[in-house]
Amino acid sequence: MCAVAVDFGLGLRPEHYEEIAASPGRVSWFEALSENYMVPGGSPIYWLDRIRRDYPMALHGVSLSIGSIDPLDFRYLDDLKALADRVQPMWVSDHLCFTGLRGLNMHDLLPLPYTEEALDHVAERVMRVQDRLGRRLVLENVSSYVTYAASELSEWDFIAELARRADCEILLDVNNVYVSAFNHEFDALGFLHAMPKERVRQFHLAGHTHKGSHIIDTHDHPIVPDVWALYAEAVKLFPDVPTMIERDAEIPPYEELLAELDTARGIAAGISREAAA
Repeated sequence: MCAVAVDFGLGLRPEHYEEIAASPGRVSWFEALSENYMVPGGSPIYWLDRIRRDYPMALHGVSLSIGSIDPLDFRYLDDLKALADRVQPMWVSDHLCFTGLRGLNMHDLLPLPYTEEALDHVAERVMRVQDRLGRRLVLENVSSYVTYAASELSEWDFIAELARRADCEILLDVNNVYVSAFNHEFDALGFLHAMPKERVRQFHLAGHTHKGSHIIDTHDHPIVPDVWALYAEAVKLFPDVPTMIERDAEIPPYEELLAELDTARGIAAGISREAAA
């Protein structure tokens, strides 16, 4: 068997701009939050351009609302396309969710009902977005705390079929799989096994807050051992997929995130050695 080759990146956060620019080469790539850089001028776009000189970049959004029944926001899409043309990212991603209805933005990543009707609706919107952007879209599984009585499909079957119908790709958030599996009592490994291997473009890793009866996806803690273990299974199933660590609150020193990234590297290296044995 061939060795596992995985590139390792971090989320680009303002707290680390100067340190990243001063010491290039310590990670493979960065993921930038699209909406933070869609306003022309100012410090954010300066730093994005500065760091992009030294690193490949991916763009990751939170406002596409691909699952909404509201019309697509073509002004947003045109601004996103302009940013992508500027950055030339490896890929552009967002979340498989909706963020509001009837013009009201709830500022949350809300899960979809997993129905055939919703699947048709979202697939058509994904294809329109891809046509507008001129590139394939990568969609992330979200963590969730409620389910819909109307759902006809599992989340994993919905995602796999959407990727096939719309010819899009998957951002497999391992922490979100773990969180939702705990909250809804399904098999996290079964979720991973259901993902189409050829469609998984990227991994996300993050921390969460465990409340005993449920888990909240807070992205403000270190990655827990159970998520590292699930990540190891994901790397076995999907070799050569780039891995990125997210931290969105309680941002630690850069060195702490680099240490977490070394843990991910070590897991992948161990799997590579096992595969080669």
